[in-house]
Amino acid sequence: MNDADPVLDDPVGQSLGHRHAHLARRLGRAATYLTDVATFSAVSTDPDAKDWADLVELLGPGAFADMFSCPAIPPSDWEPVFRLEGRQMIWPGDGLPDRPGSESDARVVELDADSVPEMLALIARTQPGPFWPRTRELGTYLGVRVDGTLVAMAGERLRPPGWTEISAVCTAPDARGQGHAARLVGALTARVLARGERPFLHVAEANTGALALYERLGFKTRRQVTFQGFRTP
Repeated sequence: MNDADPVLDDPVGQSLGHRHAHLARRLGRAATYLTDVATFSAVSTDPDAKDWADLVELLGPGAFADMFSCPAIPPSDWEPVFRLEGRQMIWPGDGLPDRPGSESDARVVELDADSVPEMLALIARTQPGPFWPRTRELGTYLGVRVDGTLVAMAGERLRPPGWTEISAVCTAPDARGQGHAARLVGALTARVLARGERPFLHVAEANTGALALYERLGFKTRRQVTFQGFRTP
């Protein structure tokens, strides 16, 4: 597995076609996640008019299509909703972060289905990115509790073959500055590496605090990406 691994150029499509196939809706060469799992959609790497039409049929008319980092541009009658510059970062090797974090740390807990209301409440307070009632089904999510209250979380999202994306990294405003995000990312990194995979993540360019954290932990930029969303005709 190397840094030029092409599955990372289409992480949504590769995830939907492999380890997240059980969470996918498909039509022809178009695919999207089940409702309440994720909004991400994918078409083939060389989409034609039928691929875009199939995606419209999957999503419905006037629906939101989160194309994530797909470089293909939809037909002109698709209305742009957002465009956000970011980058894709990868873990460069097999070693652990300098401060890896540990799942044996009593503050780090695995978040199960009963934790979803708390997770959604924390997401609403911190706005790290899209997260829905069934997003937890994409992979393992870990959290930090203080006096029984969930104050930080992070988890596994896209899973192209050989890789696992770390996502939804967030900390409640009144619990920041205590190393919770680093502890959780480190614990997830260790877990992914133990499976023989490599971690990767995505971050908005404007989120300089997160960029600095990931670089400090040892993640390296693989490529610049543009996140885009559209509304179907």
